[in-house]
Amino acid sequence: MKLICIGRNYTAHIEELENEKPKDPIIFLKPDTSILLKKQPFFIPDFSDDVHHEVELLIKINKVGKHIDRKFAHKYYNEIGLGIDFTARDLQSQLKAKGHPWEKAKAFDGAAVVSEWLPKSQFADINNINFRLERNGEIAQNGNTKLMLWKVDELIEYVSKYFTLKIGDIIFTGTPAGVGKVFAEDQLKGFIENEELFSIKVK
Repeated sequence: MKLICIGRNYTAHIEELENEKPKDPIIFLKPDTSILLKKQPFFIPDFSDDVHHEVELLIKINKVGKHIDRKFAHKYYNEIGLGIDFTARDLQSQLKAKGHPWEKAKAFDGAAVVSEWLPKSQFADINNINFRLERNGEIAQNGNTKLMLWKVDELIEYVSKYFTLKIGDIIFTGTPAGVGKVFAEDQLKGFIENEELFSIKVK
C-alpha cells in the first residue's frame, strides 16, 4: 500500500506559499510507515521547529488499475476520507533550496493522518464536498473539492500513467489555504461536511 500525494492543487494555497502554479499535478509519495497509528498523538519531530498541518480529502483505491481513462476513474474508488499531510516546512525549504527531494520533510514517521472511511454514495457530487480542519476549536483550513485545479477523476487518470494503482492505495488530493504551524497541546479535528472524521492531539 502506498500514499500518493498531490501538491499545489488549490490556487489559494499556491499563493500563500508563494509557489509557482504547475502545468501538471505535482506528485510525491509517503511510505506506509508515515501513517499515524490510530488513537495516537502526533509527536512533533526533534528535527523540525516548524511543522505545518495540511488537511486533505483522501481517496481509497478499490481495484488494480494502470492507464485509467478519466471517464472510468470513478469505478476505482468507492470510499473517501480525510487526512493531514504533516510537513516539516523548515526542513522542506532547506531541501528545496539545495534541489534535493522532500521526503525527509514529508514522509517521516507519523506524518500522515488517515481517517475512517465514508462511502462515496453518501455524497451527491464528489466535486462539491466541503471539508475543514479545526485547531483548538477554531477553523484553520476550509476547503471544497470544487476548488481543486485537478479533480479526483483527473488525478486518478494522471497518477495511473506513472504508477500502477493497487487495492488499498490512498490518494491525498491536495490542501486548501490556511496551512500553519502546530504546537504541543494543540487539538486538531477534521470534518467532511459536518461529520467529524478525526481528532488528533499534538505532543
